[in-house]
Amino acid sequence: MHKTITRFLKFGIFGTAILVLSGCAATGFGGPFNSGSVQIADISTQKNITATSALQEARTQFKNNNFGYSAAYYKKYTELSPQSPQGYVGLAASYDRLGRFDLSDRVYASLRKITGETAQYYNNIGYSYMLRGNLQAALINFRKAAALDPDNVTIANNIQLLADAASGQV
Repeated sequence: MHKTITRFLKFGIFGTAILVLSGCAATGFGGPFNSGSVQIADISTQKNITATSALQEARTQFKNNNFGYSAAYYKKYTELSPQSPQGYVGLAASYDRLGRFDLSDRVYASLRKITGETAQYYNNIGYSYMLRGNLQAALINFRKAAALDPDNVTIANNIQLLADAASGQV
């Protein structure tokens, strides 16, 4: 089943709320889908980073599959704009793609405090579980997202793709 999910991920078919940020990237993420070790970049030597420039650079790096740098810039953005959910969404997604689920779990907890239990929150958590290979937890969270936003095409696609993968139709 992991092989089927990996194939979908390589072609960017699985969507998440991250699509709003910069598009679903296809490679370079951790968990069961990547055996490589990727580090979070050090941007501490860069001075005068504004919230706007950090967010812009984070999105660019994420889009280019540079998840170590996107994590660093999203982290900087959350420091400069601590009440902005988009920074936490991007930071958690970057950590997920790096396979740093310990860090993404902390970020999701912060996001939940800011936004509450929204469809985007549950969809992103579902995607995180999917990257970890925990498809049952992914489906549970995608269903929670669908209950909050039943007309959301991305969430519906995530549920259908997991169902198809489980039944071997993919």
